[in-house]
Amino acid sequence: MRLVFLMFLILPVLSSAAAVDTSAPAPAAPLAQPIEIRAEDLRTFVSVLRAVKDGYVDPVDDTTLLKGAINGVLSDLDPHSNFLTADELKQWDEDVQGVYGGLGIEVIGIDGVLRVIAPIDESPAARAGIRAGDGIVAIDGVAVAERENEALDQLRGAVGTSVELSIERAGSDALLNFKLTREVILAQSVRTRWLEPGYAYARLSVFQENTGVEFRDRLRKLKADRGAPRGLVLDLRDNPGGVLQAAVEVCDALLDGGLVVKTDGRLASADASYSAGPGDLLDGAPVVVLIDGGSASAAEIVAGALKDHQRALIVGQRSFGKGSVQNILPLESGGAIKLTTARYYTPSGHSIQAQGITPDIVLSDVQLVHEDRGPQIIESEATLSGHLEAAEPASPSATERDPELDSDYALSAALNALKAIVVARRQGGAIQG
Repeated sequence: MRLVFLMFLILPVLSSAAAVDTSAPAPAAPLAQPIEIRAEDLRTFVSVLRAVKDGYVDPVDDTTLLKGAINGVLSDLDPHSNFLTADELKQWDEDVQGVYGGLGIEVIGIDGVLRVIAPIDESPAARAGIRAGDGIVAIDGVAVAERENEALDQLRGAVGTSVELSIERAGSDALLNFKLTREVILAQSVRTRWLEPGYAYARLSVFQENTGVEFRDRLRKLKADRGAPRGLVLDLRDNPGGVLQAAVEVCDALLDGGLVVKTDGRLASADASYSAGPGDLLDGAPVVVLIDGGSASAAEIVAGALKDHQRALIVGQRSFGKGSVQNILPLESGGAIKLTTARYYTPSGHSIQAQGITPDIVLSDVQLVHEDRGPQIIESEATLSGHLEAAEPASPSATERDPELDSDYALSAALNALKAIVVARRQGGAIQG
């Protein structure tokens, strides 16, 4: 009976402040709701533990049984609540800070499969071609369903070691096998460049502790290099989310005040609101936000806030719909639980949970390729023998164009939408999301 009572007493014994927090403030006081368990339920539970310990094909120690029991309590609540050992808590810290050894892949366990939310840019997973929506069904030849509790740990490990993933992918009848080598993942969360003269691009791959500061610094550098942009494409595709405060800071850089996100839960401290301060770093220049099915959590907060404030046009596909708040609640015995404590709401009161953010302009999931056309007699004036040359060839700076626009359909569409807004404003019209 000692083991049983330990399991049920462990949940109320929580620290009053979370050491790690990627979503919302920790509860201000320990959870102190009484737990009433019928004696017959305890007897059933003990009988299950005894049967497993005595009859399972391999020996199972009490610690493993206890961890499995705790995970069972949490995993039945929702896909995002789970128990973290001390090592897993350290791993969580690494995620927030963006430095760890692994594959650079964000996953969630669903029905015996590790479903890929998104690979991190330029990581081993991204370079190998692993996509959002892929399902990892086996690791090193062993089915994920057979060791679901340990599967997440196996994606990380010593730098230079290899791991083989078997992946199911929509549209493919056979499993896809990837052999990847673990690397030091230095997740650079913000990348910027110019798509064309006057049109800036910012890619946010994940929201880490320093993402908001990095985003502001990158925008200021763009402005210092070539002047204020006419418009910005903010790419949040395959961004799995992360630190809530970073999402608020990104919105703060683009909004001139106003509510960014609200949270609502049973605890008093779970009811919170986050707002942007005065000052828009782009001085009102139009913004187009790119999202897709891999845009989740903090990425959806940014898209939802900018959409509700009519600050940006949202382009792409409906986002993932992860609108719940998780707190890291340390346990006195070591480790912690990651517990869902609230839901996110956009400034207009829209719940992100299981709904996602619907784009203003919905794009199909297609890829641009160069058309393989047969020879044509005359394609243009330039193909005619002896044609006149242009009198004043355009300078390279005037024709500079990002080559990725030729292969990335969604990015090309976002830039065209951004240009349309700029033209409409110049002519006195308005385009609102």
